[in-house]
Amino acid sequence: MQKLYRWTVDHPMRIIVAFSMAFVMCALLVPMVSVNFDIHSYLPEKSPSSVSIDMMNEEYAGSIPNARVMVKNVTVPEALAYKDKLLKIDGVADVTWLDDAADIYVPFDALDSKIVKSWYADNAALFSVSVETESRIETVAAIRDMIGNDNAMAGTAVTMAGATTDTIKEIERIAVIAVIFALFVLVMATTSWIEPFVILCGLGVAIVINTGTNLMFGEVSFVTSAAGSILQLAVSLDYSVFLLHRFVECRGKNLNAKDAMVDALTKSSSSIVSSGLTTVIGFLALCLMRYGIGPDLGVALAKGIGISLLTVFLFFPSLIMVTIKLIDKTQHRRFTPSMRGFGKFVTKLMLPMACLFALVIVPSFLASFNNDFYYGASKIFGPATQLGQDAAAIEDVYGKNDTYVLMVPKGSTATEQALSQKLGALPQVNSIISFVDTVGAEIPLEYLDSDVLSKLVSKRYSRMVISVGADFDGEETFSLVKAVRRLAGDFYGEDFYLAGEGVSTYDLMDTVTSDMVKVNLVAVGAVFLVLLLMMRSLFLPALLVLGIETAIWINLSIPYFAGTPIFYVAYLIISAIQLGATVDYAILFTNRYNEYRCVLNRKPALVETVSAVTVSILTSGTGLTAVGMLLGKYSTHSLISQLGYFIGKGTLCSLAVVFFVLPGLLYCFDGIIRRYDYDFLKT
Repeated sequence: MQKLYRWTVDHPMRIIVAFSMAFVMCALLVPMVSVNFDIHSYLPEKSPSSVSIDMMNEEYAGSIPNARVMVKNVTVPEALAYKDKLLKIDGVADVTWLDDAADIYVPFDALDSKIVKSWYADNAALFSVSVETESRIETVAAIRDMIGNDNAMAGTAVTMAGATTDTIKEIERIAVIAVIFALFVLVMATTSWIEPFVILCGLGVAIVINTGTNLMFGEVSFVTSAAGSILQLAVSLDYSVFLLHRFVECRGKNLNAKDAMVDALTKSSSSIVSSGLTTVIGFLALCLMRYGIGPDLGVALAKGIGISLLTVFLFFPSLIMVTIKLIDKTQHRRFTPSMRGFGKFVTKLMLPMACLFALVIVPSFLASFNNDFYYGASKIFGPATQLGQDAAAIEDVYGKNDTYVLMVPKGSTATEQALSQKLGALPQVNSIISFVDTVGAEIPLEYLDSDVLSKLVSKRYSRMVISVGADFDGEETFSLVKAVRRLAGDFYGEDFYLAGEGVSTYDLMDTVTSDMVKVNLVAVGAVFLVLLLMMRSLFLPALLVLGIETAIWINLSIPYFAGTPIFYVAYLIISAIQLGATVDYAILFTNRYNEYRCVLNRKPALVETVSAVTVSILTSGTGLTAVGMLLGKYSTHSLISQLGYFIGKGTLCSLAVVFFVLPGLLYCFDGIIRRYDYDFLKT
């Protein structure tokens, strides 16, 4: 590797030109990368709800209802006028209201009150609307303009449209603040006014190259788009800082700049490569998820870390060589104090902290697996947002409300009627719109209006639109979905199709919960294996993985003790992200300890280790914490916000373990490591 490092410092302009060309090309590609904000579209293609949606789209012109629009203070004729206006909006495929479920030209006292109140209550009309995915943003905006802010709309289409427009603006603001904060941290951690800009330049090139090359995927998820670049900045910041601090150390040995950089690259490559590999593996573990957001985020972040490593070993040293004279001319005093005093403080606390650590392992593990979860998109926007307030307004009038669509083979109207009666007996079912319910089983198909018929019957199937008084998420909803599927199965075996927001959420729950153990085991096992091979030690990797995993459990147990429900997708993703992103700190700490331990006793070696690595670790750790907290604070998208808070708090937990627990573990098990474990692969 020294030959490569020597060639790098001898030919910096060639490398800078090559990376600059890649930067420009990828910058042009960035706007071409489309973003998918539909959380349910990442369900496996073979999941029952995905198959049902595809089949229904083949059989019927109108798409599945994905929006609810409530217009207040209207009479029945005015409601019908609003329905006509909604149907005329480009992108609205279908609109369902009370007139589709009952004869509104007879006195309402003669109608089933349960049916009426599910569509028209307190002088407010609730429309079930099918919005075409391709024009979702424009269509939702047009509906909002038509009904005004005094009325309300909710549903998947509305949520996704709002997420698309709001999240992009928020992420731009968060990115600016994150860069400013990173610049401040780097100024504090370096001794030249130019070095922070050199580091950010290298990271910026890596981020743009990674974002542009995402075009190879066609599109990326909203999680990848929102958090990917900012996470890449925060996670890979430490690689540049580790190398720069090594370079400063090596120059202190009276080496010239080129020799010092080669020496720094040689000495730091093990720690940086180990950190990079474990981070990449942590992210790639997300690819084992059947739920598509995991692989989408995992591949993009793993690719980003790989590109960041290339820039650190090639582009960043070249920038240093080109700007070294300017760096030397802009030196300033070190703003961070000596950390030797902090090292002595750590050695006083490390044994009590190690004991406390041992006590919290089991409780935090158990608590982290017993949280209450949201699985779908219905809680993405909170009560402080327009969409959250709209959803609450609809619920105040109509209670929990969702629409399922059940498609069964046509042919036997008696069977359809029997199934409809069974479904209607379910307490959560408010109304059913179907051929046998709306038209009547005794009326021949050829006597029906073609427009009415096309909504209810296709060439092969009959369709039932079921209005249910249930939330889009939660145990009650999941029980209802299972009940509807069970009843349909009693009459039609497996030859039926059920779709709806609650149905998709049930399948999402079923998918992601089965992914959890698999992703965690593979991530932990793969990281352990990399550390085993890089450290050539059996016991050290176990200590490091146990330490960071416990930090993850503590992080995930906080919502349990606070009684706060969490998004399962964020819960699943953070385990891999926190492991991959913060195990770097434990690796750097342990490698430095091993270096000092060769010439010093245990406690002095720990003091010197803390003194040497604290600034490097805190530079990256504070950056990652800040990025997470910024996402949590400023994103109105609750899933991204929660993921951000998990990242911020999780990083703090990992930092606490690395600085206050890991020293105690290394101190207590030093004898075992030195006597039986060290370099065991060579024996």
